[in-house]
Amino acid sequence: MKFLDLAKIYVRSGSGGAGCISFRREKYVEYGGPDGGDGGHGGAVWVEAVEGLNTLIDFRYQQHFFARDGRPGMGRQRSGKKGDDITLKVPAGTEILDEDKITVIADMVRVGDRVELARGGNGGFGNLHFKSSTNQAPRHSNPGQRGVERTLWLRLKLIADIGLLGLPNAGKSTFLSAISNARPRIADYPFTTLHPNLGVVGVDDTEFVMADIPGLIKGAHEGKGIGDRFLGHVERCSILLHLLDCTNENIAEDYRTIIRELEAYGGMLAKKPRITVLNKIDAIDENRRQILRIKLREATADPVMMMSGVSKEGVLEVLREARRRIDDRRAVENSLKSESKPWQP
Repeated sequence: MKFLDLAKIYVRSGSGGAGCISFRREKYVEYGGPDGGDGGHGGAVWVEAVEGLNTLIDFRYQQHFFARDGRPGMGRQRSGKKGDDITLKVPAGTEILDEDKITVIADMVRVGDRVELARGGNGGFGNLHFKSSTNQAPRHSNPGQRGVERTLWLRLKLIADIGLLGLPNAGKSTFLSAISNARPRIADYPFTTLHPNLGVVGVDDTEFVMADIPGLIKGAHEGKGIGDRFLGHVERCSILLHLLDCTNENIAEDYRTIIRELEAYGGMLAKKPRITVLNKIDAIDENRRQILRIKLREATADPVMMMSGVSKEGVLEVLREARRRIDDRRAVENSLKSESKPWQP
């Protein structure tokens, strides 16, 4: 399945049915009168976050979604049938944006979230509705209300426990393929990863989701490279795993480059919990490892771990640290949820 995280759609709700003008005429009925029914309401357009989806690729092949119009009213006080609603199914983490691509209409964070995008038009009143003591034979009705047309954008921000960050060729895809069943494309040139990859990682009877984000470069927040398109996915990650290629000469500058891009992007990205890891240590000796570790510790106050995605050295320790951070974060979130619940006897 191809990955798509941005899609433009056109939605239109159904128009309401027109009211009916009708009079009762029956044999052996002494008094007739108006009996025109109301028109049916138009169908609405809904969006719902469902389980089992992690891409918006379905909206590349269909962009127009129109709900059914309501049926007009009929005689004998019969109302028109309501138009059928339509529901767009999107993965959890999808944002619904207005046509300007800035205004957020809805944020579908959890599976089961459901939002109405376009409400159907009301059905028109039939002439029975206008009957009164002073107007016993009304000969007018209302037309149905027109439906709503909207142009919207769907933007997906993947939800993962851990997001992999780093410069191109930092070894993110190799690491993900080594610890999960994900099979991202791996090559010896920059920007091999063109779209995020998700993998389920298991360690010590605990599972969590890890996202491989395409590599960032200096100026990514301004649109350079391709990483700026995917920084939004990092917003949904609980923990950031920052991988650094220890074969590069200036390891401290590589670290600061990524941090500056997170700060320039805005939001809370730069303040998210991070695990800093020196990767590819199988390519250098022990003396060089310690030198790079000291240089990196001078650039960051966080502890520095070391591993190799190829030889698996240090991988288990990194995963256990990630699991510990995730468990701590989940414990805090659960305690906040329990405190927010109202007291019940």
